Amino acid sequence: MIYLILSLVGLLAGVMSGMFGIGGGVIIVPVLVTVVGMGLKEANGTSLAALLLPVGILAVLAYRREKLVNLRAGMFIALGLASGVALGAMLALDLPVMTLKKLYGAFLIFVSYRFLVDVKFWNRSTRSEPVAGIAHPGKDWQFLMLGIAAGVMSGLFGIGGGVVIVPILCTLFHFEQRKAAGTSLAALLLPVGLPGVLLYNHAGELSFLSAIPVALGLLVGALGGARIAIGLKPAIVKKLYGAFLLIVGITFIWQG
Repeated sequence: MIYLILSLVGLLAGVMSGMFGIGGGVIIVPVLVTVVGMGLKEANGTSLAALLLPVGILAVLAYRREKLVNLRAGMFIALGLASGVALGAMLALDLPVMTLKKLYGAFLIFVSYRFLVDVKFWNRSTRSEPVAGIAHPGKDWQFLMLGIAAGVMSGLFGIGGGVVIVPILCTLFHFEQRKAAGTSLAALLLPVGLPGVLLYNHAGELSFLSAIPVALGLLVGALGGARIAIGLKPAIVKKLYGAFLLIVGITFIWQG
């Protein structure tokens, strides 16, 4: 029964991953804590382990067919992710659980605000989206730094990093939201969370048996989520993403 629940968790997280370009950890971690009964740190480690496999490959291919992936940006973001995740994991393992929950919730609420409230800012960034085939203004080192920041958050909160990558690609690099999602998922295809997984495993805060069914669910769900997002207007996807993050953020602050 528990493996069925874990597979469904992965499936739901996969749909959200495909829609919003996130790794899925913002779904996986809260459910592992509240439904499965894992400690937060073990849930973080298990989530990172589930995200090691290229579970978003089918979603990335779907975005790629619609020319909604920037592979060069994704490559440098991936390098940064791999560099930053170990630092985030070390911080998480040293922090009290309640403090970690509150920090996580506050972070998600801040990001959701950017999607739900600051309408003029988002509209300006969306209109600035470059024409397909024309290079955007971002530099390789900037994408690398973005990846490092997302990697720290990934190791700290057990997320893939897309919850950091997508908003910044939209606001600072003027990506349309769906293109930001596709690029984020491409960056997460490589096992960028491996340093964090090794640290959580060394601390005894990881369940590989639980990670496997979650990963299988992610693989299937991500494709469905990508197809949903591609068929929706960008503004609708952004609002849905903001509402989703707001709910998760409030939940974690309440638990903390």
